[in-house]
Amino acid sequence: MAAPAGRRVPLALGLTGLVFALFGLVLFFVLPDVVRDQVIKNVRIDPNSIAFSMWKDVPVPFYLSAFFFEVMNPNEIRLGAKPVVNQRGPYVYREYRFKTNITFHDNGTVSFLEYRRFYFQPDLSHGMEEDYIVVPNILVMGAAVMLETLPQLLKMLISGALAGMGQGAFMNRTVGEIMWGYDDPLIDVLNNFVPGLIPFKGKFGLFVDLNYWQSDECNMINGTSGEMWPPFMTPSSSLEFYSPDACRSMKLVYEQSGVFKGVPTYRFVAPKTLFANGTDYPPNEGFCPCRESGIQNVSTCRMNAPVFISHPHFYNADPVLVEAVDGLHPNKEQHGLFLDVHPVTGIPMNCSIKLQLSLYMKKVSGISQTGQIKPVVLPILWFAESGAIEGSVLKQFYTNLVLIPSVLEYVQYICIGLGVALIVAAIVLEVKRQTRHDKSTAECSPVDSYTPVLREAQAELTGERQQSSHHGDEATRNAREKSPREPDPRTEPPQSSETTPLLQDDSKTNQNDAAEA
Repeated sequence: MAAPAGRRVPLALGLTGLVFALFGLVLFFVLPDVVRDQVIKNVRIDPNSIAFSMWKDVPVPFYLSAFFFEVMNPNEIRLGAKPVVNQRGPYVYREYRFKTNITFHDNGTVSFLEYRRFYFQPDLSHGMEEDYIVVPNILVMGAAVMLETLPQLLKMLISGALAGMGQGAFMNRTVGEIMWGYDDPLIDVLNNFVPGLIPFKGKFGLFVDLNYWQSDECNMINGTSGEMWPPFMTPSSSLEFYSPDACRSMKLVYEQSGVFKGVPTYRFVAPKTLFANGTDYPPNEGFCPCRESGIQNVSTCRMNAPVFISHPHFYNADPVLVEAVDGLHPNKEQHGLFLDVHPVTGIPMNCSIKLQLSLYMKKVSGISQTGQIKPVVLPILWFAESGAIEGSVLKQFYTNLVLIPSVLEYVQYICIGLGVALIVAAIVLEVKRQTRHDKSTAECSPVDSYTPVLREAQAELTGERQQSSHHGDEATRNAREKSPREPDPRTEPPQSSETTPLLQDDSKTNQNDAAEA
């Protein structure tokens, strides 16, 4: 049966509101699970996932920026003076990463070989690869410290050989040679005196990666390779990844939330314990031999030379290290490392890993090249590996993982709100319609407003009136029947004029008789 015309509008509004509200509730309860399933499906390192190609051949442009500490007073340092350095750079390289020999294992892990290629970028650099810079002679000064425990005579022989080759405590080399290696006959000479002292042959450069440590924990490659992390992060999450530049695994902690080009991110930074010594932070004991807190010995992956790694300019390190060298100015903005990660997917959006290499130098008896050098950890260079998602990759990421989920989230709340509003409007309209209907009925039937007693009294009164009216009608009819019928002038002829006087005379006679009586 069709609804009355007045009820159609509230009914239509109510049904429409119910549909909107149900749709919004379905989105509210179902959408999070759908998004979660899609994220898990597409961020796994699996040949069928969207993220696999990005992980295999990183489309994000990475840059390696190197800053050198040029020694301004090398001769004075040999005489025991405080080192003075001047930062030069950056010398910027475009970095390309790609992986080969990718193998998936039954335990849910994947193994691979990663290659990196670097191309110098003159337009982004403050200088050229051919620039000469005075830096510590890592082979000479490193070998001197490593030879310290050898017999005095052997050390004097080695010192003489070094002098004959023109080797000193400092060297003047080009940027390209310091970074990527140079041929040095000193390697063969040192290995002839002490076999295996320099564990390689060929060119010597700073960017040679090994990873040998003194404890199981420190020798572990923990975390990821640094391109992706598990999804659905929280502020209590941490980032662990292996850094070939630091020759170790690193753990970063949450600092704050932010936004990178419209994409919400969590920023993770290095805790102060990252390069703390074993005394301040026992888990780092395996990276010793230790010195001041804030620097870490990486000699086992830097040709056994006494090389230390830290934050640039000894940021977050023992102040003694900064005070020992003039020209250092540590600050968080320029020298703190960070990773900005999209918390839902675990994909890094923006990163800058900054590390410094320093050489421990001191006077070694029997090695004349060391002169009167006071013990010091002298910075050689610091570098920043940085990259950020941009271009079409950023646009696709923003659309699929930020824009669409956000729109659907807004839609669910709009549908719920609109549905509730329509249902309330339908109820209000129906109440008003019912009120008008009741009022109209009351006006058309006023008896309904009386009590039962009043209704009965009114009914009796109405009956008496109807009965009285009936008697009056009957009396009227009887009177009409007894009265003479008036002549109809159209059907009866008029009376003669003589008749009227006779009637008048009779009337007078009757009046006289009445008077006499």
